[in-house]
Formats: sequence, C-alpha cells, structure tokens
Amino acid sequence: MLTVAKMPILTRRKIIAGASASAAATCLAGCMSTNPNPAINAAALSPPPPAPPGHPAAVAEAVAPNYDAVYGEVKDGEFVVPAVKLSEVNSAFLRTNVAYATNEAAGTIVVDPANHYLYHVEDGGRATRYGVGVGREGFVWYGDATIKSKQEWPDWYPPKEMMDRRPDLKKSMVALQSGEGMHGGPANPLGARAMYLWQGNHDTYFRIHGTNEPWTIGSSQSSGCIRMINQDAMDLYQKTAVGTRVVVLQSPGATPPKLARV
Repeated sequence: MLTVAKMPILTRRKIIAGASASAAATCLAGCMSTNPNPAINAAALSPPPPAPPGHPAAVAEAVAPNYDAVYGEVKDGEFVVPAVKLSEVNSAFLRTNVAYATNEAAGTIVVDPANHYLYHVEDGGRATRYGVGVGREGFVWYGDATIKSKQEWPDWYPPKEMMDRRPDLKKSMVALQSGEGMHGGPANPLGARAMYLWQGNHDTYFRIHGTNEPWTIGSSQSSGCIRMINQDAMDLYQKTAVGTRVVVLQSPGATPPKLARV
C-alpha cells in the first residue's frame, strides 16, 4: 500500500533557491539532457535496482505489448515521431501492464523516482507502468500535484542564463507569444506531449513530457521534470484528463516542497 503525505505548495524556484547560479540556470532550462550520447549512457542501459519486498513492482504480473508496434514510427499531424531504437533503452523501462496494489483511484498517476517508473492506476488492481527519466541530484522532489493543462507539441522557452551558456541554441530560437523560444516539433526537448503540474493556483514549473532522447529513460538527468519516451507520453496523454491527481513518491535526496510566497 502506498502512503503519500499531503505536502504544501511546491515550486521549482524554491527548490533551486539554495543551488548555485549555474545549477539554477540549468533547472529553469527544464529538460535538456546532460548526456547526449546514447552509446555511452550506462545509467539507462544498466539494469535498475531491484524493487524492495512488498513494493508493487516486486510482485507485478507483467503483460508486455508488442514493442515493435508500440514504439514504431507514428505520424502525428504535421510531424513524425521516429521509431524507438529498442537497443538504446533498457527493456525494464518499456511500457508494461502490471499488478499494482494502491489506495489511489483509477486514473491517478503515481511517479516512483527511485526506480524510474510512472504508474497510470487502473481498475482491478492493475496499472500501466512506464519507464521515466527524473531529476538529477539536487533537483529531486516529491509531493502531490494536479494536471492543470496539456499541450501537444509544446513550445519551449529556455531562460536567458542557459542562452548565455549555450549560445549554439540561439539559432533554434524565434520570437514566440511568450518570449524567445523554440517551436514545438521533433527537435524540441519537450517532445510530442506535455502535461503541466500545478498545486492549487500555483504552477510548480514541473512537467510530465516526452523526449527526443529516449536513451535517457531510466536515468536521473532532468531538472525535475518527468520525461517519457514520446510514444509513451502520447499514450498517457490521451487517457489522462485535466484535473488528474499526480503523486510523486519520496525518494533518496528528495526535497520537501516549501510554501510558495506570491
């Protein structure tokens, strides 16, 4: 049984407040990988740690789909999501339907950062389990949130600090409605789908989103966002409504959220 404490308002700005200036810039940037080379991503390709006794993942009766079909090329409007190179992703992090004991209602999303899994709770003691990438050291968080909005092929707005540090990004930026950024599309770090996590009327600045770097799934590289293989993000997106409860479980190094002062 999962027990999650009710937490006060969290905000990415509070989490990065004690970090160095360079770390803060990286956190605000959101979702770019620190390891762009899939061939040497040992974290994603090595087996995940075993689940502790009694953990839902330890007793899961797995029902795996046809991965060649699930992770094949997808035409999505004007864009094409490329097929996933399954050799680049540890099979433990591919989409699987599992037995899952929880008191959370069907439809709830439960994120287990320690084991790099996201569960979409279903009726009958089942859940669809997805592998995810989560925050690296210093950007791990836990608590409850709600999906306030969803976007297909979302735009991305890197902060000025990151633009100063990564001038090569300038050529990809254009003037958008909310400032200088990158149009949604296959090259965008937010991937094909994004779900925006809020607490009450406060944006946490954390997202569940796709990624154009599937080899990072199963590792801790993000700035707190929860990244998924694009095909998985699209699958979760289509069965998740605005208002859905999201529970992020506590994990080693996680920072308790603080009340936002606005």
